[in-house]
Amino acid sequence: MIGIVAVSHSHLLAHATVALAGEMLRGQAVRIEIAAGLEEQTFGTDAVAVSEAIAAADSGDGVLVLMDMGSAVLSAELALDLLAGDHRVRLCAAPFVEGLIAAAVSAAGGADLDEVAAEASNALAGKQTHLGAGAGSAPPGTSESEKVQRAAEIAREIEWNGRGFAVAESGPVSRAEFVVDNPHGLHARPAARLVGAVRGLDSSVLLGNLTTGTGPAPASSLSRIAALGALAGHRLEVAATGADAAEAVDRVLALAARHFDEAPGFVAEVAPVARGTGPLPASPGIGIGPSWQLAAAQFDTADLDDPGRAETPAGERRRLDAAINRVRAEIDRLRLTVGTEAGIFEAHQVLLDDTEVLDAVHSRIAAGTGAALAWARVLDDGAAELDRLPDEYQRARAGDLRAVRDQVLAELTGRATRLVSRAGVLITADLTPAQAAVLDPAQVTGIVLANGSPTAHSTILVRAHGIPAVVGAGPRVLETAAGTTVALDGQTGALVIDPDPAALAEFTERAVAQQHQRDAALVAAGKPAVTRDGVTVHVAANISDLADASAAVRNGADLAGLVRTEFLFLGRADAPSIDEQEQAYRALAEALDGRKLILRTLDVGGDKPLPYIEQAPEANPFLGMRGIRLTLARPELLRDQLTAIGRVAADHPVGVMFPMVTQLSELLAARHILSEVVPPDIPLDIGIMVEVPATAAKTAAFAGHVDFLSIGTNDLTQYAMAAERGNEALGSLADPLDPGVLHLIDTVSRAATGRARVAVCGEAAADPAAAPVLLGLGVHELSVGPPSIPLVKAAVRELDSTSCRALAARALTCSSAEEVRALIP
Repeated sequence: MIGIVAVSHSHLLAHATVALAGEMLRGQAVRIEIAAGLEEQTFGTDAVAVSEAIAAADSGDGVLVLMDMGSAVLSAELALDLLAGDHRVRLCAAPFVEGLIAAAVSAAGGADLDEVAAEASNALAGKQTHLGAGAGSAPPGTSESEKVQRAAEIAREIEWNGRGFAVAESGPVSRAEFVVDNPHGLHARPAARLVGAVRGLDSSVLLGNLTTGTGPAPASSLSRIAALGALAGHRLEVAATGADAAEAVDRVLALAARHFDEAPGFVAEVAPVARGTGPLPASPGIGIGPSWQLAAAQFDTADLDDPGRAETPAGERRRLDAAINRVRAEIDRLRLTVGTEAGIFEAHQVLLDDTEVLDAVHSRIAAGTGAALAWARVLDDGAAELDRLPDEYQRARAGDLRAVRDQVLAELTGRATRLVSRAGVLITADLTPAQAAVLDPAQVTGIVLANGSPTAHSTILVRAHGIPAVVGAGPRVLETAAGTTVALDGQTGALVIDPDPAALAEFTERAVAQQHQRDAALVAAGKPAVTRDGVTVHVAANISDLADASAAVRNGADLAGLVRTEFLFLGRADAPSIDEQEQAYRALAEALDGRKLILRTLDVGGDKPLPYIEQAPEANPFLGMRGIRLTLARPELLRDQLTAIGRVAADHPVGVMFPMVTQLSELLAARHILSEVVPPDIPLDIGIMVEVPATAAKTAAFAGHVDFLSIGTNDLTQYAMAAERGNEALGSLADPLDPGVLHLIDTVSRAATGRARVAVCGEAAADPAAAPVLLGLGVHELSVGPPSIPLVKAAVRELDSTSCRALAARALTCSSAEEVRALIP
């Protein structure tokens, strides 16, 4: 990380400015040194002090120097001549206060010296825009008549004039204003929350951006909300008409008050974002291999082939509905496949139900346009509006529209869009999340995107796969001949097409070192994970299907610590039968070849609804009817599943685990149903997921009724930190090594001692930095994705349990996850 030096005539001014910058950082560590005043009460600057400050701030990545005025500049220039050693220093002409704040925030996000200097230099842009531009002007491409017409189609009683909603006298109307304080504004995820908040109400709800004059946007339309370009600090007006108008406005205001279920004011880059031309770093690691191109269908409306077109508009409507239903089922499958990143597809699901989009498509179909062409043109128009927005993060959300566009077009036209992985480095213009989700990291050694963004949803999935990647490399990379050697560094953004021997040797040496580490771990993966002082730790696999079970065995899993049984229930019109479930669970048990199989009962609701279970709309489904709450309310589902599990347990080692348990009465009710369908002589381990802070705090009440407790650190962290685990903007906040989360894990382990085993099955179990802390807190089992098992076992073998306990004790005294990670060798 780069360092920053503040050079000022005033000691008080410099310290106050640095303190102000610190408020923006929210605890993120940035090295800022001060060279200000000849002493605390005497104005002036000292070149020697500036030189010493530069040396102290430099950690090897460079130093940015900001100066207030006059002789501060001269002192900084002289300081460069006085510096000893090799330092990369940039003197920046940015405004002192605004520039220092912008530089600090940018540096905390991982930007390099050039990027931080650019951010500081542009620090006045917001103020200049506010004072010098017409704040009420609408963006180009949307006429006032078009806005009024669109608003009138939704609610005849309300019109938008760019300065607010003008309300006709007829009909009851509720109105209110709120300010957006989400760091990235109303991007896809908070917009999806807003759509969900008003869904199901008997009202028409409109939004307008009072800051920019943009609008109106129906609150039922994710694409139209995104096109408002609502950024942090923008003032919006909401207006509603209909029987539930007041409730609709109240819901929107309540959602805004809780920051659309995102933490306010916290900005954390999900990857270092470079400014200017690419390539940009997107997913860390070294990737080397022969290039290959994506051969999936590319859709061009100019010659869109629609071989299945019906003769009537009604027939086209039916074709469109069928295609959307097939895409919805595929997204359900992908949400399960990608595990903790499933929230990425939430916006895609909402887009498929977007009445604004569907009404526009239906209108075109009624006028004689084919379903494929109508769908393509409507979504292209929406994506083009997002492309015009000034915010980079919001522009990246146009990719969501295009991804959904292509998925439905593929179903309508019969063209393949699913990506088939090949060995080497994939070079393509861009990836959809659906394509990224099915990449095989065993074959794909790297990814180069001509377009794309480090904040795009597809990039987040690539990082989850652990595939090195760079994005924004420019259109010329698409000219790379198939089979050409490509080398890339996803951490720095370095990309070399057809590297010379020296460059290839450097990339290869680093890649070989990484591979040797993985190979050595894989060779020893079948052996137990025993610490240096003789403590055995079980390393289990989280699995979702038969392929995962086979991979778990290959990678040395001791057992399957978490089987996500949802794979049997999603993407279908009715629930699986008892026989179907038994067959699937038995196949998993046989694939594990005698290893224990821990089957989590159906965990749906929240972000995984089922079409054959009627559920009322929920303002926040993550806090609603999900997991054991839902299956106890639908006992026939739980009864059938436990019956199937009991049949398999009769001849295979099996455990059953109940999710989202928060009350002892829920566990006892589930055990009662289990006792009714499974004979008492069938051995069956029984456990619960510990995902809610209240459950962790009440472990003593549960421990006497279970054989094991499995801590789901993904959910436990999101609930403890009020940071949704699927929200990429909150990645650093949702850290399971936060001392608050560690105290909950410690509570579980202490209360379970001598009574029940304790496992961790969330992302923290696969984090090498977390392993010594978790073991020190008393965790007996780590359950991870199959590819992570060898490295986790290798890490455990390097540990000493006594040292782990001492480390965990120190971690519990820390104030932040950063402090905890700093303790770990």
